[in-house]
Amino acid sequence: MHRRRRTALVLSAALAAAAPLLAGCGSDAHPGAAAVVGGERITVAQLESRVKEVRSAQRAAVPDEAGYEQAVAKTGALTRDTLHGMVLDRVLDRAARNAGVSVTRKDTQSMRSSLEQQAGGAKALETAWLQNYGVAPRRLDDSLRTEIEARKVAAALGADMNTPDGKAAFWKAMSAASRQLHVDLNPRYGAWDVRKSGRVDAGTPWLREVSSAQAQQTT
Repeated sequence: MHRRRRTALVLSAALAAAAPLLAGCGSDAHPGAAAVVGGERITVAQLESRVKEVRSAQRAAVPDEAGYEQAVAKTGALTRDTLHGMVLDRVLDRAARNAGVSVTRKDTQSMRSSLEQQAGGAKALETAWLQNYGVAPRRLDDSLRTEIEARKVAAALGADMNTPDGKAAFWKAMSAASRQLHVDLNPRYGAWDVRKSGRVDAGTPWLREVSSAQAQQTT
């Protein structure tokens, strides 16, 4: 099932993998906001709540302390990855509107049913999503909706995501959506590059300073 699930999530994997390749700049013009997208705030409280959902789900799934610590270690960048996803979802929504496509509840239910069959049940699918993608069970439908939306945008663009040209066309559309939304990240979480439509740690020297200090303490 693992191979089939990863194949089904080609676009989702591409979205997540884009983050380390990006560079950009942000501002701290919106106190209390982790990001502002299209004039709407994603608050620090909302971001922290999402992160808490994942940590709580990890704790419930792995009750022993050693297993939980291992799960946390595998998702050490959870806060920034979560914010990246929250912003990218909104960018993708704009790209979908630009492309004239939408996702129905039936679309999501259909994909979930199919994946549950492959995974061996609803619980198994939720566990797989939590372990592999850091998605809390209550957010699974949202994650599947994002996958479907990305596929529909690619299809509307005639973009084959298995080819370099197809990927370039998809990300060009995402870049255009980012520009339209004027994404602005709180510098404590990095920055947003509209060219690649993703978050990056560049432009936040204090992060490098903290990392360097921690490295010195452990040597």
